Amino acid sequence: MNDAHLHMVVNHFPIIGTFLGIGILIAGMILKNDSVKNTAYVLFIVAAIFGAFSMGTGEGAEEMVEDFPNIGKAIIHEHEELAEKFALVLYVTGVFALISLGAAIKKFLLAKIFSFITLILALISGIISINVGTSGGEIRHTEIREDSAV
Repeated sequence: MNDAHLHMVVNHFPIIGTFLGIGILIAGMILKNDSVKNTAYVLFIVAAIFGAFSMGTGEGAEEMVEDFPNIGKAIIHEHEELAEKFALVLYVTGVFALISLGAAIKKFLLAKIFSFITLILALISGIISINVGTSGGEIRHTEIREDSAV
């Protein structure tokens, strides 16, 4: 399995995990259920770990496809720039999720505030992830590019 294949395997989970985590965290906050919120925190942590794997395999994937016809370096560079921003916010979300998980387990008074901070960071991650996923898809799926001929 090469870097391009590994990248394709791991790059979906940071996006999907973030959106699943957002839904689960909101449900846990509405239900005031720590177990449900803890599940969301673990999802954010795992999404951040997969984000690191995705970033680690991205460079190798780029090397393999940048000279393919209809791809080019510009579209890959745009995806890379967006992915770096997403990864940064995702890592911060993962750290806050870890803090929130610890605060919830230890029943700290600030646990509720950490939940809201984690949710806000996750929402920012989710918004950024939409552009990252779209730009990544456009690399090989020319039919979804804005400049494609219909």
